[in-house]
Amino acid sequence: MQGKGVIKFFAILLAVVCLYQLSFTWVAHKVREDAKVYSKGDPEKEKAYLDSISNQPVYPLLKHDYAYVLQREIALGLDLKGGMNVTMQIQLDELVRKIANNNPDATFNQALANADKLQANAQTNQKDYIALFVSEYEKLNPNGKLAAIFSTKDNQDHLKFNASNSEVKTYLEDLASTAVKQSFTVLNTRINQFGVTQPNIQLQQGSNRILVELPGVKEPERVRKLLSGSAKLEFYETFDNAEAYQYLINIDNLLAAKSKTAKADTGKSAKADTTAKLAAGKADTAKGGSLLSKVQKNAAKNDTSAASLSKTKLAAQHPLFAVMSLNVGQGANGQQQLGQGPVVGYAPLQDTAKVNSYLHSADVLAVIPRNIKFLWEVKPIKNTKTFALYAIKLTGAENGPVLSGDVINDARADNDQKGSPEVVMIMNSEGAQKWRAVTAEASSGTNKKAIAIVLDDNVYSAPTVQNEISGGVSSISGNFTIDDTRDLANVLKAGRLPAPAHIVSESIVGPSLGQEAISAGITSSILGLVVVLIFMIAYYNRAGTVAVVAVIINIFFLMGVLTSLGAVLTVPGVAGIVLTLGIAVDANVLVYERVREELGLGKSLRVAVADGFKHALPSILDSQISTFLTGLILFVFGSGPIQGFATTLMIGIATSLFCSLLISRVIFEWMLDKGMDIKFSNPWSSHTFKNANFAFVKNRTKFYIFSGLFIAAGLVSIFTRGFTYGVDFEGGRNYIVSFTNKAVTTEQIHEAIDATLGRSTEVKTMGDKFSITTNYLFNDNSTAADVKVKGTLVDLLNKKPETKIANSDLGGSKVSATIADELKTSAIYTVLFAIFVISAYILIRFRKWQFSLGAMIATAHDALLVLSFFSLFNGYLPFSLDIDQAFIAAILTVIGYSINDTVVVFDRIREFLDHSNKNEKPEEVINRAINSTLSRTIITALTVVFVLLVLFIFGGDVIKGFSFALLIGVLFGTYSSICVATPVIVDFGKKDLK
Repeated sequence: MQGKGVIKFFAILLAVVCLYQLSFTWVAHKVREDAKVYSKGDPEKEKAYLDSISNQPVYPLLKHDYAYVLQREIALGLDLKGGMNVTMQIQLDELVRKIANNNPDATFNQALANADKLQANAQTNQKDYIALFVSEYEKLNPNGKLAAIFSTKDNQDHLKFNASNSEVKTYLEDLASTAVKQSFTVLNTRINQFGVTQPNIQLQQGSNRILVELPGVKEPERVRKLLSGSAKLEFYETFDNAEAYQYLINIDNLLAAKSKTAKADTGKSAKADTTAKLAAGKADTAKGGSLLSKVQKNAAKNDTSAASLSKTKLAAQHPLFAVMSLNVGQGANGQQQLGQGPVVGYAPLQDTAKVNSYLHSADVLAVIPRNIKFLWEVKPIKNTKTFALYAIKLTGAENGPVLSGDVINDARADNDQKGSPEVVMIMNSEGAQKWRAVTAEASSGTNKKAIAIVLDDNVYSAPTVQNEISGGVSSISGNFTIDDTRDLANVLKAGRLPAPAHIVSESIVGPSLGQEAISAGITSSILGLVVVLIFMIAYYNRAGTVAVVAVIINIFFLMGVLTSLGAVLTVPGVAGIVLTLGIAVDANVLVYERVREELGLGKSLRVAVADGFKHALPSILDSQISTFLTGLILFVFGSGPIQGFATTLMIGIATSLFCSLLISRVIFEWMLDKGMDIKFSNPWSSHTFKNANFAFVKNRTKFYIFSGLFIAAGLVSIFTRGFTYGVDFEGGRNYIVSFTNKAVTTEQIHEAIDATLGRSTEVKTMGDKFSITTNYLFNDNSTAADVKVKGTLVDLLNKKPETKIANSDLGGSKVSATIADELKTSAIYTVLFAIFVISAYILIRFRKWQFSLGAMIATAHDALLVLSFFSLFNGYLPFSLDIDQAFIAAILTVIGYSINDTVVVFDRIREFLDHSNKNEKPEEVINRAINSTLSRTIITALTVVFVLLVLFIFGGDVIKGFSFALLIGVLFGTYSSICVATPVIVDFGKKDLK
């Protein structure tokens, strides 16, 4: 084998990288365990401990702080860590009204009302809102001109008075798309500042919805307030650092005086002490550099025992400057002096909350002028976690901004004459007049002022005004990247296009559910691994141990790569790891079966191993590439948990190929060089399926009849009984319930309510409460139905002592059905697209359309069999057969596995046809090819089935339906690759195959 040295070097390098990446998870876990020991069960004390060491080195070897380590540990998704899942919908009806300046035209307003109703309807909610509105307007007024409504003074530059309705429609669609992207930018900024680790914010393409996942969040009310607030864009004058410095000194002295007064009862009044300190502050201001040097020198010390004492003294004498650095620099004479501009200080992320608590305290607000406030920059300084603090000047009688954002007509990213990125901002006539006066004042004199651009009380930019700006067109330049200018342009346009975002769906997962899911996932993963490895050793003897080593290395590489890429691990992701264990041995099985064939031809062990790897390579690559394509489709079209599953699957395939083809080969070469006797079977397994001669092709009519009857029965059931949809598909009513029995479990709640409300009811923990979502009577939108559902839920829970509720008022919110319909349609298109892509790959790879047709029919056949099974047996099995997002992942995985299996059979058929006797009938050759690969087909299916059985039994209720869909899908996929796909080739290719 050539290149063994390169493979060994790369394997060692990858192992070192994976070990380094996984070490962060171990260190973070150790720190949290130390926090638990320190807090002795007090959650507030534990949180305070973790906050206090956020910027302290916890990685002994590399001196990384805890915040750094935390960002690089294995990221757990919403279902494993707990938290909040929210779907926001951008209200485009309000946007359209704003663009039309709230036109009172009756037809216009009726068209908007009709469009609102149509989009809420399950049959039409997939249509674009703007298209619905224009269609309704033209129905109400066939000769009406939309330009008469929308070609206002502010819009004239983009929309002429004589524009056609189609041109108006295009204009509105562009603004609607921009509004959705702007809302995404605003929400993204708000959530990033919320402090959530690994948040997931996704713009659902082609819709006006944004998906938000916040793992670990335990303050849902705060999240709702944060996400639902309207964006507020404003322009403020600023104070120079030198002007604001004296206020910071006074604040620091006031805080020190309060601290001293609280610690020692000197008999003096706090007021007199404070007055003295304020006077001392003025003296320090006059000295200038002395206090600056002292504060900066102390704050920069490391956390040794001596320095800790110094920091303690610093916190007592200068509380504010102990957590915030002043904006200072080196002067021409080498001494420290105050920096220029509106930035007054800096603080690391973990200290910004403390600074805010000081600056916003009642005592501080009482002594500083009312026309100053301090705001943070929205992003940290490049390549750091430090944020800049700005001194904002409030103006006018109301102490507000000099200009609001609604005066902006347009903003765009551009380049200046030197090619540097800049933002061009265009204001309406009213704004242009005010802007001229503001910029004239800011640019007067030698000390030019900055104007801060503020969105949601975050400073996005504070450019210095060089000259008076007339005409309302301004260019904003600075040290910008292209992405910076795009973001700033979106922020500026947020004031012009206010489209509120409303929460239409939310679900809460408590940490206890996450722990259950983690435990179940770990248990099933370990057991699944053990079962597969024992089977491989039992079946393939010493060669099986090589597969065991390769699989273990594969898991190590898989987890290391997942961590290094920052992938978020979810429950379906855990399932993907378990499934990867089964698929990983497929390449080993293919190689081992070919080696056994080569040994049967009388070849030496070394030659048989080399030829086995060589001849198995095409089948391995074809099967794994087809499965990878399925994972890629899942990743592109899926969201949340489905993407987590797809990520795990794709990375697992890549690491499996490396370990099965390269690592295994190196191990075999080493064993051969050592003269070891390598056996590829045990006595009982040496002749398994050898000389098999089942008449698969001859009996194809029987297989057609069986599949046809099963699918026909399934279709009848689908169109009559239908499916039981999960709440994410059907929608539902959500209630937050607390129980008198604090030890109540989700299983007990399900036992109490499922018989009446249906098995699709979703129960999730929420701290000491539970979130219950049911689709019982969901299609009934009457108030009476709301009352009945809530009353039924209360009655069912109160029937049993263990589920007696503690709160009589459950509240209640409704999950919008528009989301459910979108998921159904997306799932159907994804399945169809997956079948098309895989069939196209088969056509390119095998060069005959019969193979592509056989693959297409087989994959469609498997999907229909699984769907038929879920409809036919729904309600008759002792567990839920709901159709939900995890089920869609299962369907697509079944397609990938089916193709994986089918491609291996196809490869052997092609090989046999290429080397067959011209007098031999194609169907006889094909049947012989199927039987020759039967051992591999059955062994691979068994290893996957073993894993899925373990996952089904021990994986917990969270993924039971998912694992069952995979289980029956694998069985159907194995059946179809032999009994459906290959007969199709025979029946449609009799002439071509000859």
